[in-house]
Amino acid sequence: MAAQNQNLAPILILLAIGIAILYLHLTGGSGKTRLYLAGLLSAIGLLLLLPSLGVALPDWYSSWLPTPKIQLGLDLQGGSHLLLEVKLDDAVKSALRRRGDDLKRELSTNKIAIADLSQDSSGALIVKLKDAGQRSQFLDVVDRVFNDFTMQQGSGEGGPSYVLNFKPREAIQVRQSAMDQALETIRNRIDQLGVRETTVQREGEDRILVQLPGIQDPEQAKELIGKTAVLEFKLVDDSHNVQDALKNGAPAGDGILYGRPDAGGREPYLVETPVLMTGDVVTDARVRPGGRLEGPYVTVDLDRRGADIFDALTSANVGRRLAIILDNTVYSAPVIKERIPGGKVQITGNFSIEDAHALAIVLRSGALPAPVNIIEERTVGPSLGRDSIRDGELSFVVGAAAVLIFMALYYSGAGVLADFGLTLNILLLVCVMAALEATLTLPGIAGIVLTLGMSVDANVLINERMREELRNGKSPREAVKLGYERAWSAVRDSNISTFAAGIILFEFGTGPVKGFAVTLCVGILTGLFSCIVVTRAWYDYLISQRRLTSISV
Repeated sequence: MAAQNQNLAPILILLAIGIAILYLHLTGGSGKTRLYLAGLLSAIGLLLLLPSLGVALPDWYSSWLPTPKIQLGLDLQGGSHLLLEVKLDDAVKSALRRRGDDLKRELSTNKIAIADLSQDSSGALIVKLKDAGQRSQFLDVVDRVFNDFTMQQGSGEGGPSYVLNFKPREAIQVRQSAMDQALETIRNRIDQLGVRETTVQREGEDRILVQLPGIQDPEQAKELIGKTAVLEFKLVDDSHNVQDALKNGAPAGDGILYGRPDAGGREPYLVETPVLMTGDVVTDARVRPGGRLEGPYVTVDLDRRGADIFDALTSANVGRRLAIILDNTVYSAPVIKERIPGGKVQITGNFSIEDAHALAIVLRSGALPAPVNIIEERTVGPSLGRDSIRDGELSFVVGAAAVLIFMALYYSGAGVLADFGLTLNILLLVCVMAALEATLTLPGIAGIVLTLGMSVDANVLINERMREELRNGKSPREAVKLGYERAWSAVRDSNISTFAAGIILFEFGTGPVKGFAVTLCVGILTGLFSCIVVTRAWYDYLISQRRLTSISV
């Protein structure tokens, strides 16, 4: 119940404010109705704010009412700072290896025999032909299908050999694509941790900055970020003995991989080298409970291309074992009992629920295109946060006090009423942030101060308009009406333009910039409510009671 209420709280309070501004301003509700609404929203806001104030709450409160809290950003509460380096050279090598597999299939289709296809230390493909007479056919296939390659004559004994590599422009594109994919994948994985107001942004050519507010022990994040999540499907070679391969070396075309650690160690597997399918065809991965004996397992959904590949793979290899490999570790090697259409795959392996969940996260959030190294790691202590909070509170208190005193002295009674509206604005702003479980950062505090300034500007425009109408001989009732009506266009335009700027900052900004944008946009809504609805309600109430005989402005 509490979780459901908590999810509905921000929607309800923002909806209430929006409806109040639209309905009461356009239809002109009575002053008493507006005051009741202001009191009701203030009471709701205070209830939502209590958990953020550290007040001890009774059990019934958390059972029936939402308990959201304002979160503090890295600059206020501390957290983890990680600088990651993406091995883009490895991404290029992996892309070349995949193109090498494509080349091997294309040559087989064209009945061009090769003696060997391998990669050197730089990742370049080395192709050796069996028959020199097929040289022209080979060159034609490469020129026609693989025009992203440069080609040089190789050296060595035997048939003709060639060295293939990406063209410079293609290599740059592969590196750029790998960096973009790594950035998006890491951002998706961090989102799975449930940490709010994180910063994940590119630094230079091959580095990514990650900041995690509130995470003092970054080991979980490091483990999740660092997994390359290269998912591969290969056939197990049961025609040779794996123990013999361990002693004498794997036969040509095979390799030795190990399973996940268990009580008996790591089981070795002799697997064939060709990769039949990779994880780029995965569209979703979910944990399923399984039975009491086998434990939880992970279901993997494949896209159409992956479903077709898996269908053909299982159809052609019934009775053989298929190794499901993640980061060179065999997670499962089930026997293919029948053709499996539809793109539904199960990964079993005596998982704990935590292991299965971590595996599903990695598969679901995507594979990193290359290994990632953590080259810098810092844990920001909370002492910095306390200093920042204290400085931020001081700046806010001094600024707010100066504004409130100025308004009261310069506009007298109208200034005191404006001060009430400003105070209500800040209260509602903080309450809405608590309902949204927004993250407060130093830029966010700056947004609150700016919101205060915007609200002051609106009240100044209204008060100056009322002064002008009184000087022109208008009655207090007419001065109030004309003051609000004629100031509305200027207040509306300035707030709309600022709100639009906040939306742009939120859409294209990252980290603390988004925190500033959220505070600014919410503050504009609460500011309009407190200025246009609440302060006007007091004047309307006095008018309805025939007690507005003069205006102190």
